[in-house]
Amino acid sequence: MKLDRKKHWETVYETKNPDQVSWTQKTPKSSLEFMHSFGLKKTARIIDVGGGDSKLVDCLLDEGYENVTVLDISAKSLEKAKNRLGEKVDKVTWIVSDILEFEPNGTFDVWHDRATFHFLTTTNQIKKYIKTVRQSVSGFLVIGTFSQNGPEKCSGLEIKQYNEERLILEFKDGFDKMKCMSEDHLTPFGTKQNFLFCGFKRQLN
Repeated sequence: MKLDRKKHWETVYETKNPDQVSWTQKTPKSSLEFMHSFGLKKTARIIDVGGGDSKLVDCLLDEGYENVTVLDISAKSLEKAKNRLGEKVDKVTWIVSDILEFEPNGTFDVWHDRATFHFLTTTNQIKKYIKTVRQSVSGFLVIGTFSQNGPEKCSGLEIKQYNEERLILEFKDGFDKMKCMSEDHLTPFGTKQNFLFCGFKRQLN
């Protein structure tokens, strides 16, 4: 039976608060470190893929970034983020879409993805995602996935673990690795999940 991805995530966000899901972070430290390392202008076009109700958008707005897009398959997750942001909500472009169906109408200086890519487990899904990235990223790419020391499932779904070599290989056609790092994410339940983050720069060809 084919998984209804949208229905799955809408249910998660409708039934659970941030302190009840493993991916919640008070401060997206690693993501911000990468952003700061890119030397971006405040007008840089940034997209947070699978951003849900992550606090990354709050941090970027607080730092003065003016062109932030948040994409998620779950409308409910974006609704939660909008409610949290209050009057700042209009400063953000919100997109409800499955990343595999997303058709950007422009390019982005930064594509950030913490924990969406690793849910793509088939060759076709991964190829489609990478094709979209190649078409729409003009600057930098940040991908955060579960490492080979991390969980094998998340939210009841199988995920694909990565090591540095494999993640670099997936994006080698179009992107050069800048830096990779691992992070032990402490969940709201007090357990640890090991993430691999890699930052890439678009090849100029």
